[in-house]
Parts: sequence; C-alpha cells; structure tokens
Amino acid sequence: MKRYRWFVAGDLNGFFGLMFDNLTVLAFLSGILVFVFDFPAEIVYTKMFPGTAFGVFFGDMVYTWMAFQLAKKTGNNNVTAMPLGLDTPSTIGVAFTVLGPCYLTMKGRMTPEDAAMMTWYVGMATMVLIGIIKLVFSFTGSFLQRIVPQAGLLGSLAGIGLALIGFIPMVEIMGAPLVGCVALGLILYNLVARIRLPGNFPGVAASVLFGTMLYYLLAPAGLTGGIYSAPSATFHMGFPTPTLGFLKGFAEALNYLPIAFPFAILTVVGGINVTESARVGGDDYSTRDILLTEAVATLIAGVCGGVAQSTPYIGQPAYKAMGARAGYTLLTGLFVGLGGILGYIGFIVELIPKAVLAPILIFVALDIMVQAFLAVPARHTPAVAFAYIPSVARLVQIKILPLLMPPTNKYCEELLEVVPGIGHSKILPESIVTVALGNGFILTAMLWGAVVSCLVDRKLRAASAYLVILAGLTFFGIVHSVDPDGKMYLPWGQPAPAHLIKPFVEETRKKAGEQLAAPEAAADPHKLEVLKRKSELTEGQLQAAARQIPYQFTVAYLVMAAMMLAFSFTKESLEPFPEEEMGHGGHAPPPEPAPASKPEEPTGVTPAD
Repeated sequence: MKRYRWFVAGDLNGFFGLMFDNLTVLAFLSGILVFVFDFPAEIVYTKMFPGTAFGVFFGDMVYTWMAFQLAKKTGNNNVTAMPLGLDTPSTIGVAFTVLGPCYLTMKGRMTPEDAAMMTWYVGMATMVLIGIIKLVFSFTGSFLQRIVPQAGLLGSLAGIGLALIGFIPMVEIMGAPLVGCVALGLILYNLVARIRLPGNFPGVAASVLFGTMLYYLLAPAGLTGGIYSAPSATFHMGFPTPTLGFLKGFAEALNYLPIAFPFAILTVVGGINVTESARVGGDDYSTRDILLTEAVATLIAGVCGGVAQSTPYIGQPAYKAMGARAGYTLLTGLFVGLGGILGYIGFIVELIPKAVLAPILIFVALDIMVQAFLAVPARHTPAVAFAYIPSVARLVQIKILPLLMPPTNKYCEELLEVVPGIGHSKILPESIVTVALGNGFILTAMLWGAVVSCLVDRKLRAASAYLVILAGLTFFGIVHSVDPDGKMYLPWGQPAPAHLIKPFVEETRKKAGEQLAAPEAAADPHKLEVLKRKSELTEGQLQAAARQIPYQFTVAYLVMAAMMLAFSFTKESLEPFPEEEMGHGGHAPPPEPAPASKPEEPTGVTPAD
C-alpha cells in the first residue's frame, strides 16, 4: 500500500467550503438571538459559542481519524474524510423555536441577565436530549427509515429549507441589497448554475471576500441602506468547560421535546443517507460509527455549553471531487474549535455582514428543497409539497406571535371571540389556529407527508394509523399546542398559559365594570348584556375556549382516520395510481390542441428540448 496522502491541494478548497459553512451557521445563530430577540451578545459569544465549536472540533477530529483507518484497512490512497459541521436547519430552528421564545418567556419572570443564563441552560439541556435521542437511534436508524416514509422525512426538512433557511436569509440579503445581491449572484453563478469563476476560484470564498470588501467600501458612505457602525476588534474568549448546568434547564427543555425529537431524527436519517452516498463514491464507512460520532459530538457540545447540534454534511462526494482527503476536516476542526475558545470566531462573525453570508444559506435551502423532490418517486411529490405547509405556518407564527403577546395580549382577545355570549367568531380564531399549526411543525410535517404518501401508495390503513398518531399527539399538545410557547399539557387542565390569562381576565372585568357604570351603557340592551358577561368573565371560560383547539383538532384527525379506514374496504381503493397523469399536478393532462389546417414546418426542436 502506498502511504496515505492525507493532505493535498484539494484540502484547501474543502477547508474553505466547510469552514465557511460553519461560520455562516454561527453567524445566523448569533444574529437571530441578538438582533431578533435582543439576547445579550456576550453570553452568545462566551457561553454558547465555545461549547458549540468544541462539538465540531471533536466530530471532525474523529472523522479525520476514521479516514486514516479506512485508508489503512482498504489500501485506498484516495479516501476522503466525512465532513462534519453544525446542522443548519436545526440550528436556525432551535434559535427561532426554542432559545428565542424561551428567553422572551423567562424575561417575564426574571431579569434579562438571569433570563439569558436560564435560556443557555435550556439550550444545553436541549442538546443533551438531542444527543441521547441520536445515540439511541444510531443503532436503529434503518428501522426508522422503514416506518416513516421518505416523503415525510424529506418534505419536513425541505419545508424548513423554504421557510427558515430560505426566506429569513433572503430578508437579510434584501436588507442590504447592493451587497447582498452581488454575493447572491456569485453563489447562483458558481454553485447553482455550475459555471466556473476565472482561475477556478471557489465560489463561496469569492462571494464572502468580494461581498465583505464591497460592504466596507459602500457602508461608511451610507450606500447600503442602513446606518454603518464599525465592528469592534474584540475577541470573546471562553473555554468549553464541562458542566452540569444543563440540569437547571432540563425540566423546561422537556417542553421543547416535540421540536428536539424531530431535529434529532432528521440528522440520523441524513447521516445514513450521507454514509450511503460516500459508499457509492468509494469510501465505505461504517454507518453506525458515523452516527455514533455525531451523537457523541452533540452530547459533548451540550455538556460543554453548546446549543447547536453537529451532523455529517451532505456532499462528501463533492469534497472528494475537489480532491480533498483528510486535511480539510482536520483544519476545519482546529479552526472552529480554537476559534470558539480564543474568540476569533465571534470576531469574524461580527466582521462579515449577514447579507454576505446569507446567500450561502440560500444555496443550502435550494439544495435541500430540490433533493426532496428528486429523491422520492414522482407520485410522492404531492406528499413532499404538502409537508411544506406546517413550516410555512411556523414562519407566519414567528412573525405574528410578538403582536399577540403583552402588552397587547391579542392572544387572549382572540380566545374571547369564541367564549359563548361574548364572542362573535363562527370559527376558531385564525391567529390561534396559526399558532397551533406552527407548534410541533416538524413532527406535523413528517406525519402529514407520511399520510399523503400512504394514500398515493394505496396504503389506506397505514394512512389511518398515522392520522390516529396525529390525533394522540395533538390531544396532549405535542403537536398543534394552543400554548404560544408550544408547551405540552393535559387538555382538560389549563392548556393556555395562566400568566397571560389571569391579568387579561382581571383587566377585562375592570374595564367592563367601568363601562357598565357609564350612563350610555343602558342605551343598547345587547351591548349591556355583553358587558355584564365580560364583568363576570372567569379564567375557566378562557381555558375552555383554548381547549377547543386540542379537542376539535383531535376529533378532526380521528374522523379522517375513520374515513380512510372505511375507504380501505372499497374496491376503488385498490386501483393503481395513474402514473401517466404525473407532471400535471396529479390531474388529467390538458387536452391536445386542435390540429392545424395546414401542417407546420418542422422546427428541429422537440418537446424534450
């Protein structure tokens, strides 16, 4: 056997690609927390970053060692290490659906500093939970793939790609359009259209370098659409010390288990697929070893203060095509790991404008969405598309939720609209339904996609079973929770948060009492009656209104399940899916145009062209 050439020129290209991927994810993690939720930046850089980066360091070091071992075992001098980095969908998802909302909730109970620390503990605990789930499923990943249809798994991930990884970065790009669109254009030109840059210069590096230079040329002159402030040359140092601090946030983290569980499952399934793609490319890694490494890396990150999970990246064959071996994972692990400790990662994240990094996430989002449609049979594409909807609901929920919370407390006003004798809404309030659709969105998307793919495959009883599972999860708020924070509950108890209900009831009764005392109140008998009922409003009435979500949604799923079970006994349900109609949205193909009166001259262009 020839000596393994673990570092070659292609490792530099691989390093820049993998390193910038991780920097981009960290930039959006900090950006979402600091700028969207007003989270203290110092805790992000000195508490969250070191442990998160250390998880990447550990995983990449192990994957580098595994490449050496595989080269020794097989005698293959061209083995490419498996790339490991921060998982983009779950990092952005956890920031928007766990860390941010948790911080806002905690701020209502304690000082902002204490709330930030408690949120950090919850984030650590969430990572430990994800690590444990991944550890368990490392041994049963294939079973998981068999019981959940691929359309549900990939559709839920693609929905995240559209709503969180695609839309939100696009807002960043258009927030500084001159800079953002130039960076986006380079990404689309090189990575999407696959057109080489002069000198075969890496597209990601060109986008980041040119975009950053352009920003610092234009921004001081006020030409980027915002107010320029020079970055501070501060290194936020912090050591990833193992701690049991996650135990302080464990109880609260259990409320976010419906979010953590699907994110863990998706990376396990992704790890299986990535390992298979590496095997096809000539590098036959042990699937279990790959999955165990990412699970342990996530656990280590959580125990050391990290709040983002790591995963083997899709595209190992692409790194192989670059000519990379094992040097690129070694360099990335060292750069990211040391950067989290010494603080230069935080400095670089602050230095590079988010409008410049955002196009990288747009490319990731496009890749995820396209792969979801290409990887499933054509007849399952409606299931993939249907699985997008809960992620869109989550995006809308993120945008409207601040408008529903105190000081406006529109959330409780919406519940009041379905209180008998007071409200006037003929259906469940739209904003409350949107909140419920967005909560547990990943599990919902996986199961919705599973239902549709089973129907397409004429597995009506399996579809019925998935609907029963949805009903059970809905009843206890694991999905479709009516609580704005997405917490689970016993529906016959208090599904709506008491800390919102109680002050609203007191304020409503007080205002109604004042209006009743006014002389003009008696002029309208109907209004007088409504005011009397408002003055006697109880917390139990609003909780009863909130219970309509779990009760109505659960019964609706059970009715659908019964329908599908009944249909499974009909002869029509055994008819095969009309494959010839695919390509027309599942509908009949459009009618052929009427023949021309005179034959047309051939153009040399066929429909396939």
